[in-house]
Amino acid sequence: MTERRIITLASRPAQPLTRAALATPPQLALYIHFPWCVRKCPYCDFNSHAVREEGIPEAAYVDALLADVEAALPQVWGRKVHTIFIGGGTPSLISPEGLERLLTGVRMRLPLAPDCEITLEANPGTVEADHFPGFRAAGVTRLSIGIQSFDDVMLQRIGRVHGAAEARRAAELAGRHFETFNLDLMYALPGQTLEQAMQDIETALEFAPPHLSCYHLTMEPNTAFGAHPPADLPDEDHSADMQEAIEARLAEAGYQHYETSAFARPGHRCRHNLNYWRFGDYLGVGAGAHSKLSSHEGIRREMRHKHPGAYLTGAADGKFVQEWQEVGTEALPFEFMMNALRLTEGVPISLFTERTGLSLAAIEPRLVAARREGLLETDGEILRPTPHGQRFLNTLLERFLEE
Repeated sequence: MTERRIITLASRPAQPLTRAALATPPQLALYIHFPWCVRKCPYCDFNSHAVREEGIPEAAYVDALLADVEAALPQVWGRKVHTIFIGGGTPSLISPEGLERLLTGVRMRLPLAPDCEITLEANPGTVEADHFPGFRAAGVTRLSIGIQSFDDVMLQRIGRVHGAAEARRAAELAGRHFETFNLDLMYALPGQTLEQAMQDIETALEFAPPHLSCYHLTMEPNTAFGAHPPADLPDEDHSADMQEAIEARLAEAGYQHYETSAFARPGHRCRHNLNYWRFGDYLGVGAGAHSKLSSHEGIRREMRHKHPGAYLTGAADGKFVQEWQEVGTEALPFEFMMNALRLTEGVPISLFTERTGLSLAAIEPRLVAARREGLLETDGEILRPTPHGQRFLNTLLERFLEE
């Protein structure tokens, strides 16, 4: 799993917009999608494609990404970019030289905040890890490594292409070259015991990562595991035991559990993902990338051409967007809550109106119902899920679906 995924609503006819209700647009982020992997993992439902014999058309793809950014400039004109996230796929398959050309081209087209956080997702393969110094020199400030497990048996069961030794080496190199880095771990793996899950946590802590993401393995539709789930997955009770033990151990180690699956030492929370969860804006470029952009006319969502071949073909004609829709007022409460309620500390109540243009009174009955069920709490300033609401987040979110 990666940090950048945001669930979106299915396409539907747009509802009337609250025009001019947003006094100012929210903070803007840039997401760049790199769609290639060495091999597709059986649990992965992201837009990723195995590298073929002909390899990655790196130069052509970087050219297309920069042309995509340039074509989108009228939509974000004058707005500063505060974070950049390069996700995939496996973006660390790109060469350091290609990455430097990409980031230099972005800087020439978009104004970046002086402290812009630039994250690159990476896998622990030996060649990729050797590129970490070059990625840092190119301008990456934060590395997010898809470790998943430090156990060779577990890695084999979930179809990863790296081994435990490579995972350890990548974690060590990340700490050597980056002040802020994240290790992605998964639990509730096929045949995994509580002791094995906790051993992964202990191994990760040896490298003192400033940030950890701990995801429950899920059987997503349209994946190999979704079609043929492993027979020895831990049941719900054992998975819950793992989750509780992980949360307790990381709290003991000084990590703040600030989002459903994210844990950070003070000062190292992922700012890019916080922008998602606070319903900020993001421009997404690359194959299958999604955008959410606000203006005085309302909120617009876009998706780029999904298949890399179609994206590159579209780029030749300057046509990058495959689908777009305006988010209607009826959908906004759910879209906002779907992100904001992932934050364990919640968000200021005022943020709902700032980011949606709607009055809080529009959802007051739903807030009251969620409070009565013990899923939500408010103290006059903050809107946040209760511990019960965190455990049953989908149930809480259902309270804000369109009626």
